Amino acid sequence: MVDQHPDPSGNTEAFRAFAQSPEAAAAEPPSRLPLIIGIALAVVVVVALVGWLALG
Repeated sequence: MVDQHPDPSGNTEAFRAFAQSPEAAAAEPPSRLPLIIGIALAVVVVVALVGWLALG
């Protein structure tokens, strides 16, 4: 029975090719945009609440 997906660690050359593949190098960190939008929205809500309580 032939293994369709050989283990790259079984061969040094295959492992180096696997470890240096462009897929591993192209991984980007997750976007921080949702975090920034969430913080900005929370600040707006807090400022509006403080203003409403101060004027009310």
